Amino acid sequence: MSKKTVRDIALAGQRVLMRADFNVPLQAGVITDDTRIRAALPTIQYILAQGASLVLMSHLGRPKGKVKPELSLKPVAQRLSELLGQPVKLAPESVGDEIEAVAAALKPGAVLLLENTRFHAGDKKNDPEYARQLAQLGEIFVNDAFGTAHRAHASTVGVTEYLPAVSGFLIEKEIEFLGRATGNPERPYIVLLGGAKVSGKIGVINNLLGKADKILIGGGMANTFFKAQGLEVGDSLVENDALETASALVAEAGDKLVLPVDVVVADAFANDATYKTVAINKVAPGWRILDIGEATIAAYQKILKTARTVVWNGPLGVFELANFAKSTFTIAKSLAELDAVTIIGGGDSAAAVKIAGVKTQMSHVSTGGGASLAYLEGQALPGLEALDELVN
Repeated sequence: MSKKTVRDIALAGQRVLMRADFNVPLQAGVITDDTRIRAALPTIQYILAQGASLVLMSHLGRPKGKVKPELSLKPVAQRLSELLGQPVKLAPESVGDEIEAVAAALKPGAVLLLENTRFHAGDKKNDPEYARQLAQLGEIFVNDAFGTAHRAHASTVGVTEYLPAVSGFLIEKEIEFLGRATGNPERPYIVLLGGAKVSGKIGVINNLLGKADKILIGGGMANTFFKAQGLEVGDSLVENDALETASALVAEAGDKLVLPVDVVVADAFANDATYKTVAINKVAPGWRILDIGEATIAAYQKILKTARTVVWNGPLGVFELANFAKSTFTIAKSLAELDAVTIIGGGDSAAAVKIAGVKTQMSHVSTGGGASLAYLEGQALPGLEALDELVN
């Protein structure tokens, strides 16, 4: 996928409309993690340095087309002002004559942030009229919101019908690294998949089975594979609807698909539950699997040490509970020591490497959980497809 970026278009004197992903976590109106704001800074700073003015837009939360003051982007405007060292004005709405006038009056180097695009139902519906009104606010469109790239919304796809459309540096980096994972990765290529449900990862397994050298399975999804093989899983989370699929995947993959050999079981879903490590054929009724065991961790580490490319998506245990976080954090730290390209597929995996203190030691940590999963499945992402092609 070869798309134009902000480097490929003249920006001086232009008014740039940029879609960012400022969908940050809030508690009582205070941002608790500004990672997504910081991720957009390189593109923002480049645009301003080129002598353009900038109109930023983003969604926040799920207001479902209604104005909800608690989901205002006001905290984002304040944090962005601090990070940029200059005022970022928040528009009272995202479209309208008043907003057009404010945008048109922006001087080079000035920044305006539109209010939450999802206060309008037209954003998620990709309404052409709402997209046209947004497009009135700029002369060039830059998309740097990878986290929303798997959705066709007015603020990501609709506006490209009216303006030249290029990517920012964040999307460029996502395409570069996720493209390696799905294209021609350096080998050995190891995929590590966890998380609760196998149904959400079937597409990834199917797409990467022919590309990866090994696919290591952990997390709650492993339970479905165990049950599909006739093993006792007690009170563990299992997707009974996916048993047939899991069985077929095991048969097709052969030794390429690697399952845990031991697990940590508990008598309740709680951090203070009684727990122990058992072989996978020793899980008793009434117990539930909440992590992979030490023998499995060691086996996975041995395989990972051979890797030249690793993709990790999904925690290997219930890492929110300290007693069942060992595998997730141990593997995160092991990845940090590898001489390999390490690609972390967003969501809980991104949270895990951050909590483990090794985020900066990864080659790439995706900013979009759902979008990265869709990319790894081989799906076309509307937000990327809509950008202008780079013609050599």
